[in-house]
Amino acid sequence: MTSKNQNELVRKAVAVLDSFESGNPEAITAHVHPDQYIQHNQGLSDGRAAMLGALDHLKEIGTKVSIKRALVDGDYVVLHSVYEFFGPKIIIDIFRFKDGLIVEHWDNMQEMEGETPSNHTMIDGPVTIKDLDKTDANKEFVKSYVENILLGKNSGLLASYFDGDNYIQHSPHIADGLSGLHVALQALKEKNIKFEYTHVHQVIGQGDFVLTVSEGLLDGQPTAFYDLFRVEIGKIAEHWDVVEAILPPEKRKNSNSRF
Repeated sequence: MTSKNQNELVRKAVAVLDSFESGNPEAITAHVHPDQYIQHNQGLSDGRAAMLGALDHLKEIGTKVSIKRALVDGDYVVLHSVYEFFGPKIIIDIFRFKDGLIVEHWDNMQEMEGETPSNHTMIDGPVTIKDLDKTDANKEFVKSYVENILLGKNSGLLASYFDGDNYIQHSPHIADGLSGLHVALQALKEKNIKFEYTHVHQVIGQGDFVLTVSEGLLDGQPTAFYDLFRVEIGKIAEHWDVVEAILPPEKRKNSNSRF
């Protein structure tokens, strides 16, 4: 896919999010498939009509969307944003396109919290995509990290994925470095809060940024984990995440898979 085509997909996805703020239905009508739109956010009804039907309410409550990062991988566009509605939220949206129209959407949302112990926010940091020639290698590298470390297939390899203690962490309660990660994990253990990753569903990347979409448990609650990594010289250099509990079946507004 040419960079021109990639930019066009991003433009369309951004226009759809902008409509949540403006209340103008034109972008949704133009860029979302009228019959084939699959909604994986189980708190929302399926189909384009449900999205159009929500616009007045979103505008009424003063919704604002500030997009910080955009990645394109084939037919997929990832947007990493701050939404303002009922307080600030960090959201990662994933759109799948077919023949120039959005046909599928996934997302994860988390309340935006204060600065990390190392004085970062959940959304700051680099936004420019580099190393476009390394996309495939970086995706494989990050996938192996998630499988070996987060899913626990070979946790002894942990240090090999990092450049010593040089690691910038945007997860709100964790300090920078592997040292910060160890401290956070120990604190969870002391509180008897268990978390585990059980399956990686998607790996989407462009250049030095790679997003993984995973399923697991957090303190016994079925949970979706969206982890965004920045890779630098073959090592994980930076990490952002959005973590959201999966709705129980009785609260879901559509029957599609969360993933």
